[in-house]
Amino acid sequence: MTSNPEAAPPAWGSGGSGSGLASLFGLWPRASSKDDHGLELALLAESGLKVVSPGRSSDMAQLEPPHMQPRQSAPTTLATKPDADVVAELLDVDIDSAGNYIHTLAIRNGRQQTSPSGGSASAQHNLVMTHGYFTGLGFFFRNYHELSQVPGWNIYSIDWLGMGRSSRPKYQSRRGESEDARVAHAERFFVESLEEWRKRLGIERMTLCGHSFGGYMSALYALKHPDRVEKLVLISPIGIPEAPPDFDEKLRQGYGPARRRSTPTDTQATPDYERAEDSKDAAAPPSRSRIMWFRLAMGLWERNFAPQWIVRSAGPFGRRLIDWYVNRFEWLSESQRTALAAYAHQISVLPGSSESALGDILKPGAFARRPLVQRLDAIAVPTVFMYGANDWVDFTGGQQVIRRIAGRVPTRLFRIPDAGHNLHLENPADFNRILASEMRALE
Repeated sequence: MTSNPEAAPPAWGSGGSGSGLASLFGLWPRASSKDDHGLELALLAESGLKVVSPGRSSDMAQLEPPHMQPRQSAPTTLATKPDADVVAELLDVDIDSAGNYIHTLAIRNGRQQTSPSGGSASAQHNLVMTHGYFTGLGFFFRNYHELSQVPGWNIYSIDWLGMGRSSRPKYQSRRGESEDARVAHAERFFVESLEEWRKRLGIERMTLCGHSFGGYMSALYALKHPDRVEKLVLISPIGIPEAPPDFDEKLRQGYGPARRRSTPTDTQATPDYERAEDSKDAAAPPSRSRIMWFRLAMGLWERNFAPQWIVRSAGPFGRRLIDWYVNRFEWLSESQRTALAAYAHQISVLPGSSESALGDILKPGAFARRPLVQRLDAIAVPTVFMYGANDWVDFTGGQQVIRRIAGRVPTRLFRIPDAGHNLHLENPADFNRILASEMRALE
């Protein structure tokens, strides 16, 4: 089933939402998603891609139709390294007449490359990758090159509307309405904009691959538009299981979500994990300061304040917060950490938009207000789950879905060793191998 664009106005508005307090009062300048793309290009260059501006590069055909034409402010600098052998385009794909667009990376396998056998790789399939919360399409920089080697596939990666380098329309929360109305409005914002993007690019069917928040939204898209999805790949998706009955009270008492830790010998699902409440560290009660911070965070969450708001309000000091986060990624090289931190900071300080939707979709503690575990009973496409072995997202949520839909659609669940929530970054070798195998299975 497909949506009727005339049935209701778009779920997004025109014009940006608020920024941080400091930039709001003019203490430091506001940024725009149309500004310098140099940091994004530098990060993508780390992936072995030759990134081009399709309207300016002599080795790219002029794009049609007009809504796919690059904007005047699109980058003209090529991002490349001497050994780059995969051409990628950066596009701003218009989704309405009000100037809103979805920032897109596209690797057109058939037109730009040859197959490993030396012949032309005619693209018959499309992989569409969607990022998680607080990130952007650049966070897949360790995956694009290898996935592009699968013959017969176009690779697309998007920044969700209001995130990354996509346009930043006004997001109006329905916090004052019922919880169902609040959730439905937020979900419609992302699902409808993704469908409009698909129509503008003329993609008939796709393998939809979403990480974390992107997995949640990709699952909803597949439920609404099953005829447009060949396969659904959910990478550590949030929002699947039901919250424990006493979870809200545990948060108020300072207890956070349990982290599942195990070392599986292979990438198949295993029921073995350690619950935080059974560990020695959980024996000591939370301190008063921890309880205070947890309650403050819960209050801000319910009022739709997002982590980006903190980074944005901190101005130049926000970069230190991003550096602290990225510098924990010891499995990246120094140049990769530097490029990733600069990119992450830049997309975090852009004007606020759909980032505030997370509070409409999730309760404090990352459990969905409308969990997917029962909603996915209606899924009608092959579905693959991927989790990190040390993922804070509970892989048993994926197992519950598989048990509920067993026999109706093909399902698989993988756990990636030596990886946590960002498994595509932490262990790209196993992640790329498994995802490429799932892609080849459709050939």
